Amino acid sequence: MREYTEEKEFRELSQYATFSRESEGREYEEEKCEVRTCFQRDRDRIIHSKAFRRLKHKTQVFIAPEGDHYRTRLTHTLEVSQIARTVARSLRLNEDLTEAIALGHDLGHTPFGHAGEEAINEVSNIDFSHNKQSLRVVEILEKRKKEMPGLNLTKEVRDGIISHTGDNEPLTLEGAIVRIADRIAYINHDIDDALRAGLIKLSDLPQNALDILGKTHSQRIDTMVSDMINESRGKNKIIRSPQIYEATQKLRKFLFDNIYFGSLAKIEEGKAKRLVKLLYKYYMENPAKIPDEFKNRIGDFSKEQIIIDYIAGMSDRYAIKVGKDIYIPEPWFVK
Repeated sequence: MREYTEEKEFRELSQYATFSRESEGREYEEEKCEVRTCFQRDRDRIIHSKAFRRLKHKTQVFIAPEGDHYRTRLTHTLEVSQIARTVARSLRLNEDLTEAIALGHDLGHTPFGHAGEEAINEVSNIDFSHNKQSLRVVEILEKRKKEMPGLNLTKEVRDGIISHTGDNEPLTLEGAIVRIADRIAYINHDIDDALRAGLIKLSDLPQNALDILGKTHSQRIDTMVSDMINESRGKNKIIRSPQIYEATQKLRKFLFDNIYFGSLAKIEEGKAKRLVKLLYKYYMENPAKIPDEFKNRIGDFSKEQIIIDYIAGMSDRYAIKVGKDIYIPEPWFVK
């Protein structure tokens, strides 16, 4: 079945696609699966990882919102995957590779979203970023087999994960799709969540951008995705038209100016950052209190790095629970 799928890729995919059979492989050699291609295996390994499951209780933008319909880091990941797969399929690129990168791109996010990331950088000597940490999760922290660290993913998936943001451009077109799909997803769903929360009205958004992209959530996504497909078709690069790119950037700037900094939705961020800093201080002073699976790595890595690994892996609610256990006294009663 795997060989049939690999052959099918050569028959049906674009000349610019990344073919499973031509993957640069894994860091540790493994016997190939009889059923799945290497990129399909990577996708499955990510989905079955503990880090992926924890995303459902990690903040996207709104910390501990009242209501079930606000995005979490997991729902964001699924929306990125859906958008990226649509583009990859339309351009006849490798959909399995695209999906694997999309599902793994945010595994290293801290609790409380970017507030947690900022807190770690403010108190530690390590240059922390969630894309680097996502790569560290799949290369080292997740455990599949005793004889090898990490998930042992292919080079193409690992490159797409670390290159989904930052200065480095992805090596594959599939990685380039995820890089843009991530931005399309968060711009649109953060507007949707902000409207639902009553933080903004539709009339507050830059109207010249809406005239180009659309007035509704689905219209804007359709416009952005269609533009990326139309502009990139038949080319060895993933691009957008100047008009759509500029309109998208206007919406992004609006979010940074009105939602991501200083809005009522972000009022809890100060508490979240203080909590992350307190956890860091506590475990730096009491490294014996971290779980054995992390503590046993001290020696291979610095104490500071291991403590950051532990804190970054926490979900929001687990970080809050640990903070309460450490710093809030429990009443006791004499029977």
